[in-house]
Amino acid sequence: MPIDATLPYDDQNIFAKILRDEIPSRRVYEDDWAIAFHDINPQAPTHILVIPRGAYVSWDDFSARAPDAEIAGFVRAVGTVARAAGLVAPGYRLLANTGLDAHQEVPHLHVHLFAGKPLGPMLAR
Repeated sequence: MPIDATLPYDDQNIFAKILRDEIPSRRVYEDDWAIAFHDINPQAPTHILVIPRGAYVSWDDFSARAPDAEIAGFVRAVGTVARAAGLVAPGYRLLANTGLDAHQEVPHLHVHLFAGKPLGPMLAR
């Protein structure tokens, strides 16, 4: 079910549990600012999630509250993951859902990296 991105952070969400190693994940990257792992229900041949280590509900929450160093570290981590996975030359889609209308399902900021095939138009016309 989509969540309201204005709600307080819930430290029992699935990504918080992954960060605490309470739930396994197929990690492909981690540093001081972020971790990246394969989505358990991939929507493309390559579907990687990148999440910040900090407790942020959404992109809006993150951009409003995170210190500049954390924002820079997270954005750089997303780029590093895309380059390391070989996604830059063929192309990839970067997606972050925020709030109910966007169908955000987990109340922890996360960015999807989709690649591995032509992805088609972003939204149905």
